[in-house]
Amino acid sequence: MQEAFETMQENWRMMQSSDFDSAAEDAERFEGSFYKFIDAVREWVDALQEKPATLEALLARPELQAFADELPAPLLLNFETELELIFEGITREEDEKYD
Repeated sequence: MQEAFETMQENWRMMQSSDFDSAAEDAERFEGSFYKFIDAVREWVDALQEKPATLEALLARPELQAFADELPAPLLLNFETELELIFEGITREEDEKYD
């Protein structure tokens, strides 16, 4: 998870400083890395021996709270939304990830 998170963070920084010519490519790269990070989180949650009873308990796990604390504000809501889907057992279809 940590490696996917770091890659996503780097792609976020690159996208934030993109010029007009590279903006679309940088945004695509970031989006792909965000969902790779979310996939890594999903795998981690699925592997937990004891599943948290609530979404709040899941988000309060130190492993996930550390990521939430480091996320830029615009990404925190997206992270929480994806975590809610993971908690509810909902898997997005591949093309839904990019809508």
